[in-house]
Amino acid sequence: MAFFDQTLAFGTKGYAWLPDLRRRSHGQPVPLRFGGQPAVAISGPDAARFFYERGHLERHTALPAPVVDTLFGRGVHTLDGEAHRARKALFVALLMHEDGVDTLASLAGKIFDEAADGWRGAGPVSLFDETSRVLADAAERWTGVPTNALASDMVAMVDGFATLGPRHVRARVARVRCERQLARLIEDVRRQEPTGEPVSKIAHHLENGYLLDARSAAVELINIIRPTTAVAWFVAFAGHALDRWPGTRARLRAGDDDYTEAFVHEVRRFYPFVPFLGGRARRDLHFQRTDIPKGALVLLDVYGQHHDPRVWPEPYEFRPERFLGRPIGEFELIPQGGGDPRTGHRCPGEQITVAVLGTLVQRLAKLDYYLPPQDTSIDLARVPTRPRSGLEIVVPAATSSRSPGIGGS
Repeated sequence: MAFFDQTLAFGTKGYAWLPDLRRRSHGQPVPLRFGGQPAVAISGPDAARFFYERGHLERHTALPAPVVDTLFGRGVHTLDGEAHRARKALFVALLMHEDGVDTLASLAGKIFDEAADGWRGAGPVSLFDETSRVLADAAERWTGVPTNALASDMVAMVDGFATLGPRHVRARVARVRCERQLARLIEDVRRQEPTGEPVSKIAHHLENGYLLDARSAAVELINIIRPTTAVAWFVAFAGHALDRWPGTRARLRAGDDDYTEAFVHEVRRFYPFVPFLGGRARRDLHFQRTDIPKGALVLLDVYGQHHDPRVWPEPYEFRPERFLGRPIGEFELIPQGGGDPRTGHRCPGEQITVAVLGTLVQRLAKLDYYLPPQDTSIDLARVPTRPRSGLEIVVPAATSSRSPGIGGS
């Protein structure tokens, strides 16, 4: 695997980097070097199945320290094997019960309505910024965390994980500040009787008969609030889609839940969020006529898979209808990982993303607003990216923002 290191190319090309490499190899696995290490890039549903097959890869040594120390923290994302399954059970219990998901989605919808009332006649507001505050507020209330205006730190953690510049510094500072603050909260909660709130369940969670240390418990609490706040990226993309394809608005306004869910999935497929996922080979592996030596990195090209015409006909067309009337394979749509979220590394908060985004998409479609002149372009070299302007909207003073959405209000 004597190849030129591709780290700088990723920093320059962003989301287009792996698709370009794979295009030159006619879709076959691509041996390369990344971060000074041997690696192989793969993509497609079969590749995703291979990537998540138990025993093939480990995660805790594959995640670069800058990503761990900003985006994930040293919690469930850095565990493997039985340790991962034990910690994952906590998140499954917290996040994958329908009542919990519906409650959070409904709460996010109500807070969005309250915020939208304040946008009326206020001039241009950033949909991204405003929604990130709505979502952080909803996640804090739902988990039982006293409202401490965590939105900016949660956004910073996500925004700075893939760069070594000022955004990365802000992300590290935000991570340290939040972990310290929430660790103190965990210690306070442990002095109280357990309740059904997620913060209490995390604080009193036992592994091998012992409580998690307060810092680790704080990391797992962040691992609920941060991904919920990150739905703001998808809301901004949804607003972008409503502007570019206004014909999608009518069925969302009508409260068509099946179409709304299809629209949400198409936003998650079409727009760039996660560029790729990484793991490290536990042993010598072989995939599609390519040897993967033990210890090599395996990079799963998420953005490339979501825009592969062999998987998605006309992949650069925004067509929510492609998700109507058919199940989605576990390894087909993978913006938050593949496989079974109950046992594997697929994000257990994916249900929350879909439900919360669906709730806000319906509200956004029903809201009477317009986009003032602005730059709504999306820079694929920036990771994570979003519309350059944050998608500014103007809600005229005479409009009413109140509207029911998925999850009810």
